[in-house]
Amino acid sequence: MSWTVEVDGSGLARPRAGVGVYTVEVLLAMAELFGEGHFRVHLPSGVTAPAVASWETRRIPGPRLLGRHWRWPKQLNRETAAYFGPAGQLPLGRMSIPTAITVHDLAIYRNPKWFPPRQPLSTRLIVPRSLARADVIISPSRSTASDLAELFGIGPDRVRIIPHGVASRFRPGSHDLALRRRLGLPAQFILFVGTIEPRKNLATLVQAVLELPGRPTLVVAGNWGWGYEVDRRLMERAGDRVRILGDLDPIELPSLYNLASVLAHPAWYEGFGFTPLEAMACGIPVVVSNSSSLPEVVGDAARLVPPDDVDGWKSALEEVLTDPEVATDLRRRGISRARDFT
Repeated sequence: MSWTVEVDGSGLARPRAGVGVYTVEVLLAMAELFGEGHFRVHLPSGVTAPAVASWETRRIPGPRLLGRHWRWPKQLNRETAAYFGPAGQLPLGRMSIPTAITVHDLAIYRNPKWFPPRQPLSTRLIVPRSLARADVIISPSRSTASDLAELFGIGPDRVRIIPHGVASRFRPGSHDLALRRRLGLPAQFILFVGTIEPRKNLATLVQAVLELPGRPTLVVAGNWGWGYEVDRRLMERAGDRVRILGDLDPIELPSLYNLASVLAHPAWYEGFGFTPLEAMACGIPVVVSNSSSLPEVVGDAARLVPPDDVDGWKSALEEVLTDPEVATDLRRRGISRARDFT
């Protein structure tokens, strides 16, 4: 039996960010599983999508607010199986088909200072109404499900906890010496991957790295987000102890993980945390914050440290860098753990 699912492709505006990666990977996986149906992916103006046989692409009508929230829903309610919102939102207009949305995290409600200001339409109206009206809410972690209950009173009857997966390209591999030379990477380095913004807590990591014996290098791979000025000044003062790579081609990311000695992920909050899982799948030791969803993602396959504990980060990183038995054990555990996330 053929079917069509209407998909909000807004996350593809940032294809390398978590929501963009999730949108592509989950649709590819569902197309492979379910066969005969297809996805009608609706894109904002100026956004493109990968060419996939099971996808039909359309434009979300304009103007931006009126088109998205009132004109678009009227187009969706025609002989379709369901609406899927990978970016966690429904249009404000009436929906007459079953709806499912994925809520990746509720960090902005936990601490608005982690995010740019002036988002009242989204935080006060669109997200709360989406959560109230969606038939099914997909949560990637028990942590986010708990936030849904605490912050919005949403019980388990409408929530499905479905962890994110890790793509098959993230796996142990040989060291890409050409990439090491091109990026000028040292033989041993600590890796951070992610957008540079307040929620990622880079300041704690930089301070810990600067106190480590042996002067290991911290390599930072990711875009400048917002509110990064303090982190940028701190990294610039660190001189050659910190290498800022900027945004990296996703094709090169598995090789970068495989070159690293350890991945450090000091975030204050994550709704899931793709980066530690990708690193573990590549067989790289991982040190993460013991906050929000991260402990349930990494299980016993990583070192857990409070996000504000500089001494704790220094000790955990030093242990992984100097004790081969610890590093080998974390590699083994990480590869095994990552296999659970398909």
